[in-house]
Amino acid sequence: MVELADLELPDNPRLASNIAHFARALRRAGLPVGPGRVVDAIRAVGVAGFTDRQDFYWTLHACFVSKREEQTVFAQLFRLYWRDPRFLEQMMSFMQPMVRGVAEERVAQPAEKRAAEALLDGQERETPGAPEQPEEEMILDIDASRTISTEERLRSLDFEQMSLAEMQAARRILATMTLPVKPLSSRRTQALPGRIPDWRGTQRAALRTGGEIVGMATKRRRLRYPNLVVLCDISGSMAQYSRAVLHFVHGVSNRRGQGWAQVHAFTFGTRLTNITRHLATRDVDAALASAGAQAQDWEGGTRIGACLHAFNRDWSRRVMGQGAVVLLITDGLDRDPAADLGAEMQRLRLSARQLVWLNPLLRWDGFAPKARGIAAMLPHVTSFRAGHSIASLAGLADALSRPEDTGEKARMLAAMADDGDAGAHPFGFTRANHDKGHMR
Repeated sequence: MVELADLELPDNPRLASNIAHFARALRRAGLPVGPGRVVDAIRAVGVAGFTDRQDFYWTLHACFVSKREEQTVFAQLFRLYWRDPRFLEQMMSFMQPMVRGVAEERVAQPAEKRAAEALLDGQERETPGAPEQPEEEMILDIDASRTISTEERLRSLDFEQMSLAEMQAARRILATMTLPVKPLSSRRTQALPGRIPDWRGTQRAALRTGGEIVGMATKRRRLRYPNLVVLCDISGSMAQYSRAVLHFVHGVSNRRGQGWAQVHAFTFGTRLTNITRHLATRDVDAALASAGAQAQDWEGGTRIGACLHAFNRDWSRRVMGQGAVVLLITDGLDRDPAADLGAEMQRLRLSARQLVWLNPLLRWDGFAPKARGIAAMLPHVTSFRAGHSIASLAGLADALSRPEDTGEKARMLAAMADDGDAGAHPFGFTRANHDKGHMR
């Protein structure tokens, strides 16, 4: 709950109009606020009065908030709109990119950026301090023949090389991306016109005509949707990529109409952590903050084999189901020599319809599967792909729709068979290409 200070209204206040505008901001922030609730709120404030700030807050809270996860958004919007008369300048400073100097990004409170976007919907975001110029002087002749759009460049940029402003823009793009999946044909059938003969249905229909078969009844197989299971490495070498991927997974889990029966997410470093219930929170800042608080091994060591063993033992039967798709996001640099990584990967593969491995190291031209962990994991995946940029994550939908697309798996297996390279890097690079540092 937000601390309430002296209540201040915008200049020349009209209470009913202000409540309606506040309700529109709540609706843009994701709360299911319709015209009926606005009318109820205006009537409730009229009955409760406008003399006590606590009464006013809880009156609007009772009218507009119906779920627990909506309380944080409501509190932030109420604080910004009803308490601070300069809320617009505050919100503009949150949304503006930094163009001068180098500064650290202030850690936003849960739902703060979401409240900013809701209040600034339709507002022009001009750079502060920009001098006013006549209209004829603002026309610039720019040669854009050899340039690409900012968004196109951002889609191909490596997550680890992004600045704070670029990462913030990338997160907004990731939140809008989808990962649709095609339904699977079940063994069970349903009595609808199809290509499968329905003998029982035919006999039941014949009973109505004295045993005479008038026509042949048919049926079709039921369609069902698989589960999506995400296993995300949050060790020190994967921290920047993990945050970006979890933004993408949060958008997938909260967007309806993509076909997934359920989305389950786990993080692992030195131990396995189930963060599924945290990603169910609509606000991405609050979701990742709570997930990070639970996953206390963030940016720690890596024990891939032990964590996969824990998943296969404790969670596989609960979340895999039939035909589940598994996304494994890790660089494959296992630090646990005691675990049988190959056996755990084989068991995971036998439980999944597709096992897609996203490895950010694959962006390097000189990458070769020479590391022990990578060599043990690679034979058991159905697809091996890069996972270092927005474009690489956007290609997941095509990979899931075409199971025959194995990505870079065949080429990496061929490189494993060719053991004549004596100058292999222990982390999976050939020395010559690693020194050059070429990146895809």
